Amino acid sequence: MACNVAAMPDERQITRLTPLIEGAASVAGEDDLGRLLRTLVTEAKTATEARYAALGVLGDHSVLSEFVYTGMSTDQARAIGHPPIGKGVLGTFIHDRETLILESIGEHPDSVGFPEHHPPMSTFLGVPISVGEEAFGNLYLTEKDGGFTEDDAIVVEALAHIAGAAIQTSRLQRRLRQVAIVEDRHRIARDLHDSVIQDLFAVGLGLQALGSKLEDASIADELNSAVDTLDESVATLRRYIFELRDTLTPALDLDARLQEVVARMGSAYPTSVSLRIDEAPGGPWDDDVVLLMTEALSNALRHSHASYVEVLVSVERSHLVVTVVDDGEGFDVNRTSVGMGLASMKARAESRGGALRITTGTDGGTRVLFEIPLTTSTQPS
Repeated sequence: MACNVAAMPDERQITRLTPLIEGAASVAGEDDLGRLLRTLVTEAKTATEARYAALGVLGDHSVLSEFVYTGMSTDQARAIGHPPIGKGVLGTFIHDRETLILESIGEHPDSVGFPEHHPPMSTFLGVPISVGEEAFGNLYLTEKDGGFTEDDAIVVEALAHIAGAAIQTSRLQRRLRQVAIVEDRHRIARDLHDSVIQDLFAVGLGLQALGSKLEDASIADELNSAVDTLDESVATLRRYIFELRDTLTPALDLDARLQEVVARMGSAYPTSVSLRIDEAPGGPWDDDVVLLMTEALSNALRHSHASYVEVLVSVERSHLVVTVVDDGEGFDVNRTSVGMGLASMKARAESRGGALRITTGTDGGTRVLFEIPLTTSTQPS
């Protein structure tokens, strides 16, 4: 790999990622996905000043099933014939799944040349599209004067994170629409719970890692705030899980559900997370308790920069009490960002006749406590 040294991406390039992240989190169908992928390819081409850009979506057996391109006319593409099928350098790149920068495609040992009527291409930047361990495709860029740089790779890697979230969301929506029998609902609920949500957390972490590489703190803050859109998507998926599980028997008890949430979220972050359950009686409040704990834990992991987070579950004075404590930076409750969802958490607790209390300070450490009365008389509004 060879590259030049250039300035970090400017504010205009990073700011333009925000609507793309929002689009990825809200993809609802194939038309939405196709439009977003075309936008991502165009953005990659513009941001890197490449002459050609393309995005390949992987289907079964790691074979390219979709290919979106820009920079080449329809007549040129028609003259070439079928789109790439993943041979030569592209095939090697698909299997290695690592960012690749080349000064000359033809000098790569796996190069097999180009088909007839294909325009000449030399400089190359390839970035894999994946969510967690699942590969979805690749972003390709070619023909940049002076060659591609590490900073080009940073921007395109961010676009690849967004593309991965979009493809994952679209495939998930398709699966949900095709649910017809209880067995499928059970499998999808399990997959959503054990894999997809954790993968979306990983996407958020990847974007946050990108922000840490930027010198301008205000730009990094904007990118991090855009990640909140992915959090909203995760919250929506959780609601799907609860709706799916309403039809399943036997359902997981509250104790098991809380343990699963802590194990899943804890594995997605470097922070140490512990759970202690003194008592967790189930009831009609289960979904609210799980969602409240998940939101509080997510806030601690994403925003507090804590080294550890502890979750305590107990029964006190005929109330189920859940406390989430961290040793992080603390924050001003009155000036917190919308992405932390404190107002909605308070409303959800109160809808069950309970309460939410937060103790925090700028000197560090936060304690979030919510309690739900152990009675079936209070129903959610």
